[in-house]
Amino acid sequence: MERLVSASFEPIKVPGPEHPITIERNPKRVAVSVASRIIADTQNALTLREANYPPVQYIPRRDVEMTLLERTDHATYCPYKGDCAYYSIPLGGERSTNAVWSYEAPYAAVAAIEGYLAFYPDRVDAIEERPEV
Repeated sequence: MERLVSASFEPIKVPGPEHPITIERNPKRVAVSVASRIIADTQNALTLREANYPPVQYIPRRDVEMTLLERTDHATYCPYKGDCAYYSIPLGGERSTNAVWSYEAPYAAVAAIEGYLAFYPDRVDAIEERPEV
């Protein structure tokens, strides 16, 4: 699980049988909405599966309406993925504070998610998967 970044040395862990991480292209179209607006829409999402956590859809930045996001000072660290930066979606109000995260320089084991963003399902209206069109 992620935790707030501290000034001390941070351990680096490699995914394995005790903590597996897989990343695969999602064959479906993925769209994220907030306040009746589409924030992200892609046919190039990556699905990251980590240990026993629910799958997470990572969306390429080029398919996210970045003008609707606001970078925050919030940061966390994951020993498997690295330093994590956050964005809020002002359109969504208080609920959408730190609703989006990104590993901008992820560790080698998860390098595929570099340049991608993920959304907390409870901080947006919907993350929908639809058949490709």
